[in-house]
Amino acid sequence: MRELLELLEHDARRPVGELASMLNRSEYEVEKNIKDLEKNKIILSYNTLINWEKFGDDTVTAMIEINLTPQREVGFDAIAERIYRFDEVRTVYLMSGSFDLMVIIEGKSLKEVANFVAKRLSTIEGVTQTRSHFMLKPYKKDGTIIDDEERDRRLVVSP
Repeated sequence: MRELLELLEHDARRPVGELASMLNRSEYEVEKNIKDLEKNKIILSYNTLINWEKFGDDTVTAMIEINLTPQREVGFDAIAERIYRFDEVRTVYLMSGSFDLMVIIEGKSLKEVANFVAKRLSTIEGVTQTRSHFMLKPYKKDGTIIDDEERDRRLVVSP
């Protein structure tokens, strides 16, 4: 099952016949495994990684470090749930170290992201501090190099 998950994680568009051949299983068995994995919420979704900058879309992505005061009986979970329900929020992680949550958000402008942090995140009860980091340029995401053009990197030698 792990091998199937790794193959799908790398390329979810692979045809079932190709997956079956690679795993030395029948197509029926692979299809059944995939359906079971989806039903049991092991496979949560299928995503496409898009180079939005190349497409011409200028979104702003920010990583927000958040310190919290945990709530009695629910710890960090209730605040995390409140945060991940915002449409702007792409990712939320509970962290160890100098902050409690790492939140990745997207907006149309720096001002929109700043307003989200100031008016929506920082006003949540239990949020004690936020630190924002704006992503300037992606090089690699989810194991994929974003702009992998072959370039001649040799130094020019002149006589």
